Amino acid sequence: MAIERMDITTGPGPRMSRCVVRGDTVYVCGLTSSDTSLDIKGQTQNILDKIDDYLKRAGTTKSNLLHAQLWITDMKNFSQMNEVWNAWVDPQNPPVRACVRADLARPEILVEIMVTAAK
Repeated sequence: MAIERMDITTGPGPRMSRCVVRGDTVYVCGLTSSDTSLDIKGQTQNILDKIDDYLKRAGTTKSNLLHAQLWITDMKNFSQMNEVWNAWVDPQNPPVRACVRADLARPEILVEIMVTAAK
C-alpha cells in the first residue's frame, strides 16, 4: 500500500513528515501555532486551522477524526482551550481524545495537537 508524506521537515535533517497518508488513514503530526504571541485560544484556533488544511489535502475532514492527543503547558488554560476545541470539533463525530499537561519545546508554545483521521 502506497504511503504519501506531506511537508517533510528540513533543517539539520529530515526529522518528520507533517502529515502521512496510508490507505484510508491520515496521520497529522503534533502541530503548534505559527504565531506564539497569541493566547491559548488563538494558538488553539491556529492549530485547528492547520489541521483542517492537512485533512483537506489528504481528502478527508474533521468529521472523520479517530484520535486526538493534546498537550497543554498549564491546566489553568484547559477550559479556554476546550472552548475553541468544542466549537471546532464535529459534535456528531468526536474522536477519542487525551489531553495532558506537558513542558513543550519552547516556553511560548502553549498547546500542541496531533490527530489521526479516516478518509
